[in-house]
Amino acid sequence: MTISKGEKLPDVTLVKAGADGPDKVQSADFFAGKKVALFSVPGAFTPTCSAKHLPGYVEKAAELKAKGVDEIACTAANDAFVMAAWNKAAGSNDITMLADGNGDFAKAVGLSADMSGYGMGQRGQRYSMIVDDGVVTEINVEGPGEFKVSSAEHMLGQL
Repeated sequence: MTISKGEKLPDVTLVKAGADGPDKVQSADFFAGKKVALFSVPGAFTPTCSAKHLPGYVEKAAELKAKGVDEIACTAANDAFVMAAWNKAAGSNDITMLADGNGDFAKAVGLSADMSGYGMGQRGQRYSMIVDDGVVTEINVEGPGEFKVSSAEHMLGQL
């Protein structure tokens, strides 16, 4: 079942690339005490994700923060090294990359997707959330092949 507005995010281990290698991050700790603009992509370096999704959040980071967002985070079913390389290639220091390599977070929030038909295995759907102190206040899930409601522009309208 997909997580809904007003529900607390489940506590799942995610991974960030740190200076000394992968750093485990508990989602309960990461989202505690702040407002986070979270967006999920099916995969780093994939066409829509690289051409539109990540660049939109990079471009709108200052506007999101001006509307009360403390942190902007991106999650995908990739490992921390890939997420760090993608952020270095196309992102910014304004975006925190949270690797969900095993898809545990996507499963826990009910937003996993079987992309085996494309050779990508189990992934997360394309979506965005506003999370305030661990509680989902907005959730925007895209239909298959769409990119509208998970954009930074759409999220700005929700803040």
